[in-house]
Amino acid sequence: MDTLVTNSPPDDSNPLLNVSGLPRFKEIHPEHVEPALDNLLESNRAKLERLLANAEPYSWDNFAQAMEDMDEDLDRMWSPVSHLNAVCDSADLRDAYNRCLPKLTNYATEISQDPRVFQAYLQIAESADFRILSRAQKKIIDNTLRDFRLSGAELGGDAKKAFKAIRQELSTLTSRFEQNLLDATHAWSLSVTEREKLAGLPDTAMAMAAQAAKQDGVQGWKFTLDAPSYSAFMAYADDGELRRQMYEAYVCRASDLGPDANRWNNTGIIDRVLELRGEMARILGFKHYADYSLVSKMARDTDEVMKFLLDLADRSRPIAEKEIQELKDFAWDSDGVSDIQSWDLSYYSEKLRQSRYQFCQEDLRVYFPVPRVIEGMFEVVRRLYGLSITEKEGVCAWHPDVRFFEIVDANEEVRGQFFLDLYARNHKRGGAWMDECQSRKLSVNKSQLPIAYLTCNFSPPLEGKPSLLTHDEVITLFHEFGHGLHHMLTKVDYVGVAGINGVAWDAVELPSQFMENWCWQEETLEFLSGHYETGEVLPKELLNKMRTARNFQAGMNMARQLEFALFDMHLYSEFEPNGNKSVQQILDEVRASVAVVMPPPFNRFQNGFSHIFSGGYAAGYYSYKWAEVLSADAFAQFEECGVFNRDTGNAFLHHILEQGGTQEPIELFVAFRGREPTIDALLRHSGLSAC
Repeated sequence: MDTLVTNSPPDDSNPLLNVSGLPRFKEIHPEHVEPALDNLLESNRAKLERLLANAEPYSWDNFAQAMEDMDEDLDRMWSPVSHLNAVCDSADLRDAYNRCLPKLTNYATEISQDPRVFQAYLQIAESADFRILSRAQKKIIDNTLRDFRLSGAELGGDAKKAFKAIRQELSTLTSRFEQNLLDATHAWSLSVTEREKLAGLPDTAMAMAAQAAKQDGVQGWKFTLDAPSYSAFMAYADDGELRRQMYEAYVCRASDLGPDANRWNNTGIIDRVLELRGEMARILGFKHYADYSLVSKMARDTDEVMKFLLDLADRSRPIAEKEIQELKDFAWDSDGVSDIQSWDLSYYSEKLRQSRYQFCQEDLRVYFPVPRVIEGMFEVVRRLYGLSITEKEGVCAWHPDVRFFEIVDANEEVRGQFFLDLYARNHKRGGAWMDECQSRKLSVNKSQLPIAYLTCNFSPPLEGKPSLLTHDEVITLFHEFGHGLHHMLTKVDYVGVAGINGVAWDAVELPSQFMENWCWQEETLEFLSGHYETGEVLPKELLNKMRTARNFQAGMNMARQLEFALFDMHLYSEFEPNGNKSVQQILDEVRASVAVVMPPPFNRFQNGFSHIFSGGYAAGYYSYKWAEVLSADAFAQFEECGVFNRDTGNAFLHHILEQGGTQEPIELFVAFRGREPTIDALLRHSGLSAC
């Protein structure tokens, strides 16, 4: 452990060191970050020494709770920094962030490898008082001991040092991977000045591109690799050559190929991350990183995961093959295209959807203005759980578009609060996510409120119109709100297992995927939809078409997700840095076994696969499908009892959302459903039940 120095007094002028109340985003500057972290790490180290010196015999009250509080103090300080780094990227903030990552990793490794701390938790677990602790407290102790072992606490000398060095390097590499991808995404754009080249694009996409060009001070239209712009272009632009340019720029981001070849190349980072994670697992006695990863998950082992994925692949591939042949036939019949390419898939899929069902996603936008969707989403929560959600004005945020809301239950208890940041913009990471601002905990006989960040990247309001969402984007918003509800509605007062904390990673998607189901219900759409000019609810005829088309290309979509999940599992169980198979070869083999569309040789999908190289899904991407089994089966209970049945809603609230990580996911699911999950509902919802 580093040599301790005398605690310096807190710097009251540093907004990151005053963690009472909400983060003071407008006052946080890059120069605050490193001093705040240094101060807090120094303070925590000193507190730990005092605990170890004075607490024996160790107990929850004199040791474990204090450790919980120290961790939470650090999380509260770092949360706004990490969030700002994702939504307001700047060179100075990035530098400060990157300087701090090794310090955080070093501190976490120190704690998790300190034999004195490990022995203190062991003593608590083996004490007579352990049996009188609450279920949440016991689970935290059990999880902590597990994590100590997974962090090398039982290693000796050189092995422990090597493990620590690996964790530090991984922290730096995973951050660099994400930053390379962000830079590559925002560096490239397609500017067009001739309107005729943009035939087929809907008005919304054109308006967004015109606004982007105007902001850059250029003529015409500017299309970017951010999701709203890229997805619309690939689905609707008639010009195949421009689609190819967009596709190549997107799939070659942060790689050795494409328009910015080698400028932000993640290839070496991928190889090194895989090498380090494999080495880390072997140091602890695991065969490979996949086995290491699954210790803390719901699935028992790699074989169970592979069997699950391959079973779905066997069920979906025949349907996917039929669907791709239909798409090829359609491209030939409609345009005489005999050799459909990867950059043609979205385009002809959308045309086939329109031809078959007589509607497109763009037709739906006018019925899903953001204000109506937000109100409707809140109404779903009110009907299911008896909760009301109101906006709070005057809250300090990081951008003028950000809004702040509060959740109150029927007993007028405030259950949680959240920031809502919906629109794509420069210097903001792509995608959609929920993250924690602060967690629920018991503090001086009062529960601290859980607060969440909900972040999306939708098209902003344009030309005096509100932001108009596709139905797919509505689903995305509901998904992230489901994560947020899991975090905010917890009734657990101990941070380590409150909300999403302590929940097995392959079960954490249950509440988010579960919420998506209400986007398809006629009862919901009566108040979720409303034409932005007239207020007219989504017409039943259009709803019927939309629901009929719900499983359009379900086999192809399933095959694509299974490709990602199998690639992830094979990669983390087979890759050797000096072995016979490269990352690309492993991906090609997976595609040969499950994919029905082979992308061009220049495709470098893996270089942008942030879920498994910079996110939390390494050897865990299967979690989306695994949790979808749980969510589909859970929703089947509502299908049986009524989609807004309050008793069923309260049961889900009490058995799933409020329990956090206090019990194993299978125990909570059985408490709600009365039995273990089956795959039947997932197959039915996905249109695969006949396979």
